[in-house]
Amino acid sequence: MSKKEHKKLNIPTVAKSGFFWFALLLLIVCSVLYLPTVTSVSSSVDGRELPIYCVETPKKQVALSFDAAWGCEDTMTLLDILAKYNVHATFFMTGGWVDSYPEDVKKILAAGHDLGNHSQNHKNMSQLSDEECKQELMSVHSKVKELTGYEMFLFRPPYGDYDNHVITNARDCGYYPIQWDVDSLDWKDYGADSIIQTVTQHEHLGNGSIILMHNGAKYTKDALETVITTLQGAGYELVPVSQLIYREQYHMDHEGRQIPDSK
Repeated sequence: MSKKEHKKLNIPTVAKSGFFWFALLLLIVCSVLYLPTVTSVSSSVDGRELPIYCVETPKKQVALSFDAAWGCEDTMTLLDILAKYNVHATFFMTGGWVDSYPEDVKKILAAGHDLGNHSQNHKNMSQLSDEECKQELMSVHSKVKELTGYEMFLFRPPYGDYDNHVITNARDCGYYPIQWDVDSLDWKDYGADSIIQTVTQHEHLGNGSIILMHNGAKYTKDALETVITTLQGAGYELVPVSQLIYREQYHMDHEGRQIPDSK
């Protein structure tokens, strides 16, 4: 075979090789330029992994959230009040609560509220192993998915107890860990007026606040309507946690405030 014929035979190979390297270079450039703006997420502050306590936002929005671990007597009353004022909230449920009140889980979802994960057994998760943490999360996840078809992605650690490994495991399971910056203290059973005052005059109440309440606390149903109307009267829109938080392109400050990366 002549040199001329040899070169002729290799022209397609050279062309294909050149195209391959060009395509690879283009892929690398696109990855470098595009991916950070889409997936940039950091929950670490000075080596501490933090859940979301509140959100930095110019919108005058706050989120109502209810932990559901024991009892269900007042749940329908709470749903009726929320519906009356066209408010959607987030209900963090334990696996035991889901087992005991499956029809209520369906009603909460049908009413347009978030279903959140509050672990299977309401344990202090910082005392559990990585495997146990994930089991606590995914057991409830599977139950709710089978019951409703809903894929939960919001998680509140029982007792607000967490450490780095709890947050990391939650994220590994596809969850945003959620705390609160306004505690209604309804679980202390001080009365409806105390709940109303504690929430509406809380020093941390502001744009992006996440409010903690409980569906089974004694006076929550008596306080909820006034809490809602007072907040709305102050100009706040009440939204579920899923609508309040950023899903990507964010970082946290030392107080657990979620901040968009554009800031």
